[in-house]
Amino acid sequence: MSALTDTYSLLNEVQIPKLGLGTWFIDDAAAPAAVSAAIGLGYRNIDTAQAYGNERGVGEGLRRSGVAREELFVSTKLAAEIKDYDQAVAAIDESLEKLGLDYVDLFLIHAPQPWDQFRDGDNAEGNLAAWNALEVAYRSGKIRSIGVSNFLEKDIENLIGKAEIAPQVNQILLHAGNTPTELLDYCKQQDILIQAYSPMGHGEILGNAEITEMAHKYGVSVPQLCIKYTLQLGTVSLPKTANPEHMKANSELDFEISDHDMQSLQNLNVRDYGKSIAFPVYSGK
Repeated sequence: MSALTDTYSLLNEVQIPKLGLGTWFIDDAAAPAAVSAAIGLGYRNIDTAQAYGNERGVGEGLRRSGVAREELFVSTKLAAEIKDYDQAVAAIDESLEKLGLDYVDLFLIHAPQPWDQFRDGDNAEGNLAAWNALEVAYRSGKIRSIGVSNFLEKDIENLIGKAEIAPQVNQILLHAGNTPTELLDYCKQQDILIQAYSPMGHGEILGNAEITEMAHKYGVSVPQLCIKYTLQLGTVSLPKTANPEHMKANSELDFEISDHDMQSLQNLNVRDYGKSIAFPVYSGK
């Protein structure tokens, strides 16, 4: 078994590979080559989103790979601005059309608020309306599992208290230096699997001296240490890259971080994202 073949079982018993390919910042034209290369290296978990603008390219990469559809786990996300049932229904079908798929394995609400209102205001009713659209698509077979992204406990509680189907996944910003322990514990209690995006802090933690020293201790690269950290936390790790050499290295994780070092990484506070703070998810809100 390896990071590419190991899986978690979601609440509905759907199997999801522990390591996946994130495709944020891979444009539509470059996505076919990146996705097909990743699949050729053994990746089976591919993550995209309506907001990434690359669903067509990701779909082309899936087909170009030649791997049977049922062997792949494909995720996408409902645009954060969509907080209306009818708009969500239409957007789900649009994603399937762009991807060229009859179904996706996981569909997430990308954020609890529109990006220009991130962490502000109350979108409880809008989130529930969008969630109801996901539930309908789930029951119809268009989606195999449903979840959320960037949701805090209060946002999840709104859905659990009113929806018929509980979220099966919460995809969040998580890396050594930014580990939201309380949210992780809450999701575990609710049987919600965490997916970690930006496990290398959008590249901003690659030069951190403490992490670099620990990586050297294990004889691995900083990205390998960071990815392994998120996996040992029991999350799905979604490093993003279009470089096949990096994809290969990111999957070579045949080492174990000690309990002591895991605790050290969990206690780190490294949340300076440089110019990336312009993006809501890195803004500190």
